[in-house]
Amino acid sequence: MIQRRCSFCDATESKENPLIAGNGVYICKNCVISAYKIMFGDEKQAASQSNNKELMDAVEKLMTPKELDTFLGEYIIGQERARKLVSVAVYNHYKRIFKNVPIEDDDTEIAKSNVLLIGPTGSGKTLMAQTIARVLNVPIAIADATSLTEAGYVGEDVENILTKLIQAADGDVERAQKGIIFLDEVDKVSRMSENRSITRDVSGEGVQQALLKIIEGSQVNIPPKGGRKHPNQEFTSIDTTNILFICGGAFDGLDEILKRKQGDNVLGFGHEKKTKDEAKPTYDMVEPEDLVHYGLIPELVGRLPIIASLNEITEDDMVRILTEPKNSLIKQYKKLFAIDDVELEFEEDALRAIAQKAIKRKTGARGLRAILEESMIDIMYELPEYSGYEILITKDVIENGAQPVYIKKTTQKTA
Repeated sequence: MIQRRCSFCDATESKENPLIAGNGVYICKNCVISAYKIMFGDEKQAASQSNNKELMDAVEKLMTPKELDTFLGEYIIGQERARKLVSVAVYNHYKRIFKNVPIEDDDTEIAKSNVLLIGPTGSGKTLMAQTIARVLNVPIAIADATSLTEAGYVGEDVENILTKLIQAADGDVERAQKGIIFLDEVDKVSRMSENRSITRDVSGEGVQQALLKIIEGSQVNIPPKGGRKHPNQEFTSIDTTNILFICGGAFDGLDEILKRKQGDNVLGFGHEKKTKDEAKPTYDMVEPEDLVHYGLIPELVGRLPIIASLNEITEDDMVRILTEPKNSLIKQYKKLFAIDDVELEFEEDALRAIAQKAIKRKTGARGLRAILEESMIDIMYELPEYSGYEILITKDVIENGAQPVYIKKTTQKTA
């Protein structure tokens, strides 16, 4: 009887090491196991190590709080306090995860510090999250709280936020577990009153209660492709302990709560009447109890220990927003006009007029583009005809819709 041998390792066939026969070749059990490890086991391990190395490299290159604040300042004008708080929170988040070297006989655990950004519309909350996403080489997901409802009702489940983070990490759960989630419009999930609702508040208090477990940190099972959970469905497990949550909201009406706290309606002698500017509360005065009065449940407020306030943008800041950031509106319009070989210039008074209009409309920096579009639409309609000209935008163009000053290379023409 001819004894068969493995074509790969030349091992002799035995009960412990049987051979699989092919077209004139044989492979033993040990070689099959080795081949499987080469094809799948070691490769997966290598991929996982590669992803972890990329994340560690990103952390090693992580900017210091001062460097992060400087970078934010290139895109966000003003709001120095909020920028500083966010920079420190992001830096501490990754220092806590990767650089927390245990000390002998010390079992102290550093808890994560989630952030709540409070400020009027157009003050830069969402822009801050988008700018942080630009500078960090870590997964970051930006979600909107307005579409969330309590589990079982029409709308998105709270767990779908985590699905977005996994998608941002290209499906790598390990990387996603060390990412950042920015939850915008969180004030829209405030409950209908400070007192607990008798009826179900499925898009308010119900959402807040569902957010508690994922913000604090727990093991959450989510559908790999999002959507509703179904019986017998495969789930992806993700640990939210090391995910930093940055929540933002305009909290419209919070100023009324702050006014009541200030006690404007004081009766009696010896009280000096405050001026309008002195009586106007600022978001710097916000305390956790004010947020509870507004409609956030105390458990959620307690899980957002860092409150960063963004105040209304002043006229001077509006002018700076128009001109200074890397992607400022004026720079965008100048580039747009330069494509048609037209040089665009703005007078200082024109910039001030745009800023005053935006403040009057109470739309914040977000409203600047709308004002510019209104003022420039007729000019851009005829723009190709003025190739080789310089167009000067005056205050009269912004306020009264007058024609700008058209200047040719050698002669001046006012249309």
